[in-house]
Amino acid sequence: MTSVPPKPPRKAAFLDRDGVININTHFLHRPEDCRWTAGAHEAIRRLRSAGYLVVVVTNQSGVARGYFSEEMLLTFLAWYREACATAGAPLDAIYYCPHHPEYPVGAGQECDCRKPAPGMIERAALELGIDLGASFLIGDEQRDLEAARAAGMPGHLFDGSDLACFVDRILEGMSADGTGR
Repeated sequence: MTSVPPKPPRKAAFLDRDGVININTHFLHRPEDCRWTAGAHEAIRRLRSAGYLVVVVTNQSGVARGYFSEEMLLTFLAWYREACATAGAPLDAIYYCPHHPEYPVGAGQECDCRKPAPGMIERAALELGIDLGASFLIGDEQRDLEAARAAGMPGHLFDGSDLACFVDRILEGMSADGTGR
């Protein structure tokens, strides 16, 4: 009997959705309202070419606030993944938190997945075999960076410029061990 060696951990680039991949239009859940940030799809292609899984981690309190249902969010996220794939920039996974402690509608509640908590990142690492020490996060708010820090990886605050150029600067600054530290 032969044993299969375990797969080595993989590195990932965790991206916030609203304000990083797409323009933050607040509570985005309809395809017709989606506007991509400059260089978004090219950034995803570059990350994948550099050997990173691309994982979206996004707070979606619109569900808890009652603005849209979780089913509507899932339908939108399926469209979002397909739109990225069609643009040649497939996403490896999307993790979302539908909770908010101040809005108990639907799924609203205290949780460990709403950023700045690291729950979505930790779940992705477990499910996808990700080495967080070789990974990083790009977000547009301090809570994104706090989630990255809590998960044990560097976070980069996106300045709203061209995302592909921003990713290029991160990749150029990565140390030889791939951690960027």
